[in-house]
Amino acid sequence: MHSKNYILSIAGCDPSSGAGITSDIKTFEAHNLYGLSVCTAITVQNDIAFEASHWVDVEIIMQQIETLFDRFKIEVVKIGIIQNWKILHEIVKKLKQLNPEVKIILDPILKATAGMALNKNDNVDILDEILDGIFLITPNYDEIQNLYPELSIKETIEHISLKTNLYLKGGHRNNKKGWDQLFYNKNLEETIAPIFKTTYDKHGSGCVFSSSIASYIALEFPLGEAARHAKVYIENFLRSDQSLLGKHTNLIISK
Repeated sequence: MHSKNYILSIAGCDPSSGAGITSDIKTFEAHNLYGLSVCTAITVQNDIAFEASHWVDVEIIMQQIETLFDRFKIEVVKIGIIQNWKILHEIVKKLKQLNPEVKIILDPILKATAGMALNKNDNVDILDEILDGIFLITPNYDEIQNLYPELSIKETIEHISLKTNLYLKGGHRNNKKGWDQLFYNKNLEETIAPIFKTTYDKHGSGCVFSSSIASYIALEFPLGEAARHAKVYIENFLRSDQSLLGKHTNLIISK
């Protein structure tokens, strides 16, 4: 199998398979990629209730990563739930050590859908170094406000944009709901409008979106195109049915 067909998810295990590594693998397969996975947490949850996270020891996480990189050429990695910023920093450094050219897409999960706080920002100074090492971060409006609490959203966008690419999801906006913004190459901005009038809330939608855009990057689409195609994918996922657990459909767009 060609090296670009491999993609890695580093995330938690959700028993409902709506979020986390199982959701990521479904998304990768829908993009005709072979998904590899490293487990960071065993969660106790379903699609409506989040009860607990049991964190995987950081040494075991590193062993999983090293074993995969020993065997496969991995060029794109999507990262989901991590216990804290310090461990995330260690993971990013390890990935860059194993492949200095690896593109890391970070979905900064700070709060579960059911309302349980995760990934407490216990060392915000490390965040700057993390951003320097990744290719893209994909927060929603709630998450971006908690990345740098002392800054306004506008100031946070400006700060992040100097360090890495930023896709700001608009599903939690008070106005213009569903309108997303991509900030890339330090000085470019693109607004990505909703496609469909009617969509339905889905458990794990953030995981699916970040995995979709990571997939298009792995397929060697430029970031702007990858973002637009991922918007199509996530909205089709959101409108796939009215339940909280969506269906994945192969919507591959040839490059």
